Amino acid sequence: MAVTLENGPARGPSSWPGSRPGSCLTLWMGVVRPLRRLLACREGATALEFAFALPVLLLLILGMFEVAMLMFISTSVEGGLREAARFGITDQVADEAERETAIRNIIERHALDFPGFSIASMTFSIYDSFNDVGQPEPWVDAEPLNGVYDAGEGYTDLNGDGSWSEDRGVAGVGQSGDVVRYRIVYDWELLTPYLAYLFGEDGVLHMSASITVRNEPYAL
Repeated sequence: MAVTLENGPARGPSSWPGSRPGSCLTLWMGVVRPLRRLLACREGATALEFAFALPVLLLLILGMFEVAMLMFISTSVEGGLREAARFGITDQVADEAERETAIRNIIERHALDFPGFSIASMTFSIYDSFNDVGQPEPWVDAEPLNGVYDAGEGYTDLNGDGSWSEDRGVAGVGQSGDVVRYRIVYDWELLTPYLAYLFGEDGVLHMSASITVRNEPYAL
C-alpha cells in the first residue's frame, strides 16, 4: 500500500512518522506490549492469592486453638472447684486451716500449668444463708439518698473486718452447716492479637469461677 501526498512522492508504511527504529511510538509499543502480556498471564496467580490469604488463615487457626484452650482451662478450673467443694463440705480434716490448705491444693492441681495462665486470687467466704451470698453489708443511706454507701454512713459490720464491705461474707471454709462460697479469679495472657484487642485488657483476659455449697451437718 502506498500513500500519495499532494506535493511529494509516494511513501510506504516504513516511512510513516513514528515507525522508524528508535522513535517514541516504537519505544512506547515496546513497553506496552510486554506489559499487556504480563497482565494477561495467569501463571502463578493461585500462589500469589494464597500468599495474601495465608497470614489471615493462620491467625484464624491460632485463634481457634486459643479459644479451645480457654474452654478447656475453664472446664478444668470449674471441675477443681467442684472437687474442692465436695472435699470441703465433709469433715475429712477437722482443723479449718488444714482443710483450707487441702482445698487450695485440690484447686491448684486442676489449674493446669499452661503458659500464660496464672491464678490471681482464691477466696472462701462463709454466709448465714444462700440469699446472703454476694450481698453487701447493710447500711443506713443518709440524705441525699443515692442507693450506694458513702463514707461516714452507718453500717453493720457483719464480717468483722472493721469497715463497710461490698460482700458480707466472712473469710474461711466454715464449719458444720455453714454456707460457703469458693471463688477463683485467674488470668490468661492472650496470644492471638485480634483476641487480645477484642477481649483482653492490656493483652490479659480476666476470668473467674465460683461455687456455693452448704457444709454437711457433721457436728450432729
